[in-house]
Amino acid sequence: MNLTYSPDDYDSKGQLKLPVGFWAVLLLQARTWGLFVAAGASRQQGSALLALFYPDAHAFWLGLGLGIPAAVGLLLTGYRQRFPRLWRAWRQVLCLSLTATLVLQGATLWSAAGGVSPLVIIFTGFDLLALLYLGLNAHLRDCFNPELNEG
Repeated sequence: MNLTYSPDDYDSKGQLKLPVGFWAVLLLQARTWGLFVAAGASRQQGSALLALFYPDAHAFWLGLGLGIPAAVGLLLTGYRQRFPRLWRAWRQVLCLSLTATLVLQGATLWSAAGGVSPLVIIFTGFDLLALLYLGLNAHLRDCFNPELNEG
C-alpha cells in the first residue's frame, strides 16, 4: 500500500476507492443513455421527452455513441483486478470521448445561426469541467495506477 492514502481510502480488495466525482463524470457522459431509458419507461411521453432534449435525431444517435465508453466504464469498475491493462487505459478512452463531445458541442455552438439552447451551453461547461477533472485529479489518476491497487 501507498503511504499517501489512509487505509480507509482502500476497499476490501485492496484497491483505491473511486471518488464520487468519477461516478458523476460517468453519469454525465452517459446522459443520453439515461434519457433513452427514461423515455422507454414513460411509454406515451417517451418520444416527446426525446424531442425536447434532442430535436435532431442525428444528435441523439451521436450522444448514444459517445456515451458507450462511459457505460462500459461503469461496467469495468467492478472488473478492475480482472482486466488491469484495459482499466489502466480506460481513463484515456473517457478523456477522448469527452474531447469528441466537446468538439461536437463546439461545432454546434459555432454553426448555430439563430439561437443557442442554454442547455447546450450548460452541458458544454459541465463536459469541460469533467475533462479537467479526469485529467488533473491525482486521486483519480492513482485509481488507474496498478501499483497502487494491488489486491
